[in-house]
Amino acid sequence: MSDRMRNILALMLLVLLAASAFVAGYFTNDFVEMQYDTPVAAANEGDFRLFGEAWGYVESSFLGDLPSSQQVTYAAIRGAMGLLNDPYTFFVEPVAREQERQSLQGTYGGIGASLTRPEEGGDIILEPIPGNPAEIAGIETGDVLLAVDGRAITPDMTVQEVADLIRGEKGTVVVLTVRHVGTTEPIEIEVERGDILIPSVAYRLLAEDNSIGYIQLTRFSGESENEITQAITDLQAQGAEKLILDLRSNGGGLLDAAVDLADLFLTDGPILYQQTRGEDEKVFNATAETIAPDMPLVVLVDGGSASSSEILAGALQDRGRAILVGSGPTFGKGSVQLVYDLSDGSSVHVTASRWFTPNRRQLDQQGIQPDVLVTVTQEDIDNGRDAVLNQAIQELQK
Repeated sequence: MSDRMRNILALMLLVLLAASAFVAGYFTNDFVEMQYDTPVAAANEGDFRLFGEAWGYVESSFLGDLPSSQQVTYAAIRGAMGLLNDPYTFFVEPVAREQERQSLQGTYGGIGASLTRPEEGGDIILEPIPGNPAEIAGIETGDVLLAVDGRAITPDMTVQEVADLIRGEKGTVVVLTVRHVGTTEPIEIEVERGDILIPSVAYRLLAEDNSIGYIQLTRFSGESENEITQAITDLQAQGAEKLILDLRSNGGGLLDAAVDLADLFLTDGPILYQQTRGEDEKVFNATAETIAPDMPLVVLVDGGSASSSEILAGALQDRGRAILVGSGPTFGKGSVQLVYDLSDGSSVHVTASRWFTPNRRQLDQQGIQPDVLVTVTQEDIDNGRDAVLNQAIQELQK
């Protein structure tokens, strides 16, 4: 057997013998940050020898370019997982895995600003994320980026290339030359790179009824509980007496975040049941502490509300704490995956548990039906009318 083939087999063994794992529910970066060691079954060496025998013939006879040993290993893993017929058991390559971690942690290194180019070959426009280094240093929404550390931004540079110029080690300083909106003279602004908070929450009082606070949650991250708490506190201070929580198109995130958010509205009692092979049923209970036990609450859902969104919506619905208003049932992702971090930075996700609401309704492949179903018409879409939000307002005004 060639050295190349031995390398392939060694890599495959490393994949199967990875040592660390943490429990995770997965849909669009839906994880539980609870890490522990898990025993892994030994690979069948005879089958690997058979694979090596077959691939050896490919290496010696194939007319054309051969894939790298890494590509072969990744393909073998994906092929084996495809036999399980489970969409949530899959393989993630190193770059995508690191992006998952950053999204779920709610932080990444940088200056905290988005870059856009509205027209091809046109100006690069900055939009700072509130509370992050760029905004604190003086970057304003709509600023035109002219240079990074003295290097001029040219029309042929891509947005990604410009972003790469701005990135750097945490604690270092980057000098941005910008032009504020309505001015002609460029200015230089020093920004210290740091950990960037990526907000998962936006909120406001509704213009239609300023007694109603509207909160939109885009994902369940490690910062979501603090962000929702702050949102509720601010809205109450502004006079909000009722709340709308928008979970539409929220594909999930951290299980712990979903449980913690349910606990903001519920007092004692079950939030979620988790059943796992070979283990006793686990119950996630609300505590006696809550910041909004009595505020009338409507939760907005749709077919894009999945996993942690369904856990939160299902708990509030079953416990009679909220009315669910939506354009249809939720996605139906209620399973938990073991996520094994591998030696090269990739990972494998393996379904191991399922979730059930307080009334023991299965979420997986079933989803949750809204209490009030709203038909969204083409006329609504054409006129920019949010029929679901309008119905939620009516429910609260009742």
